[in-house]
Amino acid sequence: MGKEAEQIGILSIEDALKKAEDVELDLVEVAPSADPPVCRIMDYSKYKYEQSKRAKEAKKKQKIIEVKEIKFKPKIEEHDYQVKLAKAINFLEKDERVKVSLRYRGREVTHPEIGKQLLDRFISDTSQYGELAKEPKQMGKTIIMFIDPKTKQSI
Repeated sequence: MGKEAEQIGILSIEDALKKAEDVELDLVEVAPSADPPVCRIMDYSKYKYEQSKRAKEAKKKQKIIEVKEIKFKPKIEEHDYQVKLAKAINFLEKDERVKVSLRYRGREVTHPEIGKQLLDRFISDTSQYGELAKEPKQMGKTIIMFIDPKTKQSI
């Protein structure tokens, strides 16, 4: 392509470089995998600047989801459970992902049903504010699950 974005046609590399040099611009390979490779005559530094500007703009528009963690033990008291539930609901309302960890200590691991009941209760208590993203998964003496905030359309 030429300076005014018109098609020049198939040229040898030497001819294309000469044309670019005549108009004091750069010869930039746009599509190297095409047959023949597609090149454009342009100001390369201006092109790089515009690309970086577009990348910065795209990065600004990206939404970064924070992951907040709530930790439990199977023998949690009711008040402590309510405090952690309120904190998790607060995180979900702020569109933050919640990681719920339930850690067994000592012989507590021999009663996994207690932890399962606690996590099921937590899932049902937060169902109005978030949805289960990853099912509870046991890793050693810890069970981990993720709850994502509900999107604005689904409320």
